[in-house]
Amino acid sequence: MDVFFVLVVDDEKEIRDVIGIYLKNEGITVLKAKDGIEALEIINEHQIHLIILDIMMPKMDGISTTYKIREQKNIPIIILSAKSEDTDKILGLHMGADDYVTKPFNPMELVARVKSQLRRYVTLGTYEGIKKMIDLNGLTLDKTAKEVTAHGDPVKLTPIEYKIVELLMTNAGRVFSINEIYERVWKEPCYNAENTVAVHIRKIREKIEIDPKNPRYLKVVWGIGYKMEK
Repeated sequence: MDVFFVLVVDDEKEIRDVIGIYLKNEGITVLKAKDGIEALEIINEHQIHLIILDIMMPKMDGISTTYKIREQKNIPIIILSAKSEDTDKILGLHMGADDYVTKPFNPMELVARVKSQLRRYVTLGTYEGIKKMIDLNGLTLDKTAKEVTAHGDPVKLTPIEYKIVELLMTNAGRVFSINEIYERVWKEPCYNAENTVAVHIRKIREKIEIDPKNPRYLKVVWGIGYKMEK
């Protein structure tokens, strides 16, 4: 199953957090921004598959942000609007938004609309999905065969090691926290998993790196987590 990244843009932290909880329960990775300027920075730095965008925000409102996004991206945008903002809502749709939800909203309805837009994006839009073959300068992942090779040589990984490598290579360049790696791979809540994840990372490095102490691929970002170098 592909990993989807949704950006939630709202100047109210409580709304961002509530939406984030419901989306994460559906296996969706959530990024957050408090205004349009911050949202545009995140979009330029990360692969985003859908944006939930409030209309009334400081610095740059949702209408202006939609216009800026549509200059470069064709990803789905769902507008959040109060009932008193009907004119702005219509303008947002004209600017290129794909759907809208009126505040106060039912979180489950919003989740349903998000999933519907993602399905349409995958089926009809520019979404190319997650590549079945990924090559990072000699480190290759074959998602169909569940195989990893390093400079042409097969790498024997345990099922857990493979899942970690698949997660990091599929999202090369993105930093994953230890908690996020554990919850995505082990499929259970993370409690004091630092040592467990670190041990698996060390074993993976021993198998894929020419010099495990100076890794070319699997990098640590101190204080944050791990990433697979592009």
